[in-house]
Amino acid sequence: MTIKSIGILYLLLGTMVMGYGQKTSNYTQSLPGVDIEFEMVAIPSGTFLMGSPKDELGRKSDEGPVREIEVEGFWMSKFEITWEVYNLFIERAIDNLENEAKVTEVNLEIDAVSGATTPYVDMSLGMGREEGYPAVNITQRAASAFCEWLSAITGRYYRLPTEVEWEYAARAGSDQPYYFGVDPSELSDHAWFDQNSGGAYHKVGTKKPNPWGLYDIYGNVAEWTLDQYNENGYADAKLPFEPVINEYPIAIRGGSFRDGPQQLRSASRLASNPIWKQRDPQFPRSKWWFTDAGFVGFRVVRPVTPPAPENYYDYWIKN
Repeated sequence: MTIKSIGILYLLLGTMVMGYGQKTSNYTQSLPGVDIEFEMVAIPSGTFLMGSPKDELGRKSDEGPVREIEVEGFWMSKFEITWEVYNLFIERAIDNLENEAKVTEVNLEIDAVSGATTPYVDMSLGMGREEGYPAVNITQRAASAFCEWLSAITGRYYRLPTEVEWEYAARAGSDQPYYFGVDPSELSDHAWFDQNSGGAYHKVGTKKPNPWGLYDIYGNVAEWTLDQYNENGYADAKLPFEPVINEYPIAIRGGSFRDGPQQLRSASRLASNPIWKQRDPQFPRSKWWFTDAGFVGFRVVRPVTPPAPENYYDYWIKN
């Protein structure tokens, strides 16, 4: 059985067991008053081996020890969040529009959600903020606030993925370095990275998806998770996620357009760095924007079982 067929089998089985009375197929999330939407992919419940074995080429010590983790099903955005979607959060022009498609999973006052500041320079660093390009130079706090805003405006509970969820979704049933196997020469078909990107990000969805239908899970832009990065790996980590206490370091996954093949492996990890605000002219420096992280973006997840209201901020970063 091929890696692709294994991934498809996992997905078919998962749609039967995600359960809890909720819709478990893919869906499209619309937004009020605008012709802008994004797609969410159903990721099945399952168990996987997180981390990389000691003999994996390019492995670092922060990728182990390998641990077997059980994962409850969730939805993940098919693409990295793009500028046209993120700009709605910055502008806040649709906040008070009637949303006939709003559901009642989350009851949150939109006015209670903090808004991000307008960027003071071109945060795309010249790579473009046109439709279809991933939003970048956004702090984890800002990405989390976007999730909070999105939850309030749609009535569905959205948040950033945990490291466990991210790696599980990226692997799509594979225990190899990449979801397609071991040969990095195949990466050009699946990802924008240092050998084909031209030093810039590209429109989302222009490479092949993984077996579960996620595009750009490797490369293009690296992606925020919920977890505090631990350089000692998973031996003492509080999985399924290690809540963020400090702004640095935070775990980022997937590699980017500037990284080599080894940084795009499913198990590879990156830690956030204060140097990413080095050129920020503000004092204090912005909690919403970086100036030097044009390679970092994010995607969102929606858990099958949303937390109780008193636990919302266990997964959102308080502003």
